[in-house]
This record gives sequence, structure tokens and C-alpha cells, in this order.
Amino acid sequence: MANPSTTLRTGIKQVLVPDIGDYKDVPVIEVMVKAGDIVKAEQSLFTLETDKATMDVPAPFDGVVKEVKVKVGDKISEGSLILILECGDASPPAQGAIQSSLQNADESAPAKPAAAPIASASIIAPAIGATQPVLNGSDASLHSKSHASPSIRRFARELGVDLARVTGSGIKGRVTKSDVQGFVKAALTQLRGGASGLQVAAMPVVDFAKFGAIETKPLSRIRKMAGANLHRNWVSIPHVTQFDEADITEMEALRKQLNEQYAAQNVKITPLAFLLKAVVAALQQYPEFNASLDASGENLVLKKYFHIGVAVDTPDGLMVPVLRDVDKKDLVQLARELGEVSAKAREKKLPATEMQGGCFSISSLGGIGGTAFTPIINAPEVAILGVSRASMKPVYKEGEFVPRLMLPLSLSYDHRVIDGAAAARFTTYLAQVLVDARRLAS
Repeated sequence: MANPSTTLRTGIKQVLVPDIGDYKDVPVIEVMVKAGDIVKAEQSLFTLETDKATMDVPAPFDGVVKEVKVKVGDKISEGSLILILECGDASPPAQGAIQSSLQNADESAPAKPAAAPIASASIIAPAIGATQPVLNGSDASLHSKSHASPSIRRFARELGVDLARVTGSGIKGRVTKSDVQGFVKAALTQLRGGASGLQVAAMPVVDFAKFGAIETKPLSRIRKMAGANLHRNWVSIPHVTQFDEADITEMEALRKQLNEQYAAQNVKITPLAFLLKAVVAALQQYPEFNASLDASGENLVLKKYFHIGVAVDTPDGLMVPVLRDVDKKDLVQLARELGEVSAKAREKKLPATEMQGGCFSISSLGGIGGTAFTPIINAPEVAILGVSRASMKPVYKEGEFVPRLMLPLSLSYDHRVIDGAAAARFTTYLAQVLVDARRLAS
């Protein structure tokens, strides 16, 4: 994407938003520089996000950032002023810049920049065959430095992609989001043995307004990102869900007792704190659930740590903060931490680092309702536990029916790693641990 600019006085230039097609009011999702930074031509300055792709805005010259005119969340259009850059007299324009887009003007009357075309690779995904993955090999070229913006590097890390293996189609070989997505698609095709993947008809385009009044509401950025990840996980992982129930009658009595005991300390112990401890016990008993497939799909990486993700419902969509070293914390510590991370998630203050490194996830709908559901695995994990609302049921014990508080469990697992018998053993063991809740509190 070439940048237009205008000259205010010798060495001082305005950097404006170039031609971005028909898009208007495009949100800024990342600012990569600050006043005083030294930048090189074509170094990424900002990342914009349309409804179809993210686009990086590069610097048109070498120079020093004098002033940043936008911040994350601002909405900008073609011609918007985004940066003041101080360039040396001898500073050449970026190699890929369109010369006609750079116009000089005096300080009182800056010229309107001419439109500069966007590199099509920024918004059009390349053919899968153009980025064939190399899942194994020692080609030295794979280890050369790849050119990509911080936002693309973060995106690649989230998908587990080694950027050194991706062929860039952007300016000067820069890796774009489409390149990373194409690499992942090609890798999945290769892992399927060369199959072309799912062949499905395109979704129909419907004018809903023909049938009545409508309202169009844009998806939040969190929902859009989560949607893409969930779709990838659902189509690439063979899901199976094991259903079971756990008797938590004693656990609930103990939980109420502990809440009374710690009320003065403003600590509220929820059933989720017990579930975290019970899940760790089950993961220790069945370590294949605390694992991930490596990039080749041929090896299982067994983890010796216990970081558990907990799904949190927020107004903008689902977020999954990760509680670390759950095996080393007691119920009170976990209760406090759950309250803290849940509050941060709902207030949009949860940093990305606190949503990484999970081994296993828990999605609890017990506070809302339902009897069972099929949670989607959070790749690269191999299993996720869904929890629904507990209810009193008659249970036959010692020759008679007695009322017991039963908790529905829904365990989705990756059938490439875990078979049905192992899943049944896992939920059975988990239910047994929850029955003996006093051990969890010790």
C-alpha cells in the first residue's frame, strides 16, 4: 500500500491515508509507532481493519516520527492525516511508492494527494498452491528473516504458523494476513492427504428487507476473531462429545460452608473453583488430555504444567482467560483469581498474554441453564469441558431413591488423539473426584 504525503516545509511531511478502495471510516486496530521513533521506508505504521481483511499502512520515507495523529479505535478514510514525519533532504521515497502521489505544497496550502492503489495482495487471498507448506525439512531458506508487521506476526503466532515457511505476496515480499491464511489452508489440505477439503455451496445472499423491517448491527471485533477461530477448529478437528453427570451434593454443601467462612475476606467460592481443581486431578490421571499435536500431526506434546482456560461471557463476545499453575493453588486463591480475570475480561482490560498457553478449557453455562451442549475445542488443545446447570434428581442408592444434586458434564475431545473409552474414563474419574470434594479443599 503506497502512501501519499504532503510537504509542510523542508523535511517535514504529512502522511495521509492512501486510496483504500470504497471503504470509509475504517477502524485503526493497531498503532505501531510513537513520537520520536525512527522509521524506515515501508515499515508498518498502523493496521486498519475492514470487514474483509486487515491492511498495514507503511511509511513512505525514512524519517523520524514527529507526531502521531490517530489512536486505536479512530475511524479514518482516504486522505485522513495520520502522521507527521521529519525526513532528511536526501531521503528517497519508498521503493514501491507511486511518485505521482507525493506532492509538494507550501505550509498554508497543502496539496490534495493523488490516489495510490492498494497492493491487491493485501485484501485478496492468494491461491493455496502459491504457499505450499513444508511440514518437515531442513532447507536453510526456511530460516531466513521473514518480512511482516507486528500484527501479522501476532496473527501467525495465534495460529501456530512459522512465518519463515510462508511466501509473502506483499510489497518486497512482505507477508500478509492472506498469505498466512493460505498457508494454513494448504497445510490442512496436505494433512488430509492431498484432499481438496470440504466442498460446500456458497452461502445464499438474501435481501432480508424484502420480508419486513430489519436492523443491521456490526459484529464486534472479538466476535469476528472468535468466529474465524471457532470455524477453523470445528472443520479441522474431528469432535466427539462424551456426556456424564457428577453428584455434587456434598460439594455444594462444602462450598456454602466455605463461603460463610471467608465472607469477611470478600471471597466468593463458585463451583468453578472446585471444577478447576478436579480437572487438574483428572489431567494428572490421564495425561493425553493435557497435550497437543505438533505441527506435523505425527507427535503428541505432553505438557507438565496445568494452565486452564475459563470461558467468560462478555457483552462483546466470548473471551477465555487462562489461569496458570492451577495445581499449585488452593480453592481460595483460584476463587480470587477467577473474580479478577472475569472482571478484566468484561471491562476489556484483559491483555493477550493472559489468554495464551492454555492446556485445557472449561466452559460453564451452569449459571444460565441447559442440560447439555457440545463445546468446540480450543485448538491446539485436545479437549474442553462443558458444564450445565445442576439439578436435583432421584438417584437409586442402597435400595432406595434419594434426592441428589447432579451436575451435567459435556466433554468434547479430539478423536485423533483420544478415543471414546479414554473419554468415558476421564469423565467417570472427574465425577468421582467431585464427589469427594473435601480432598479438593485440602
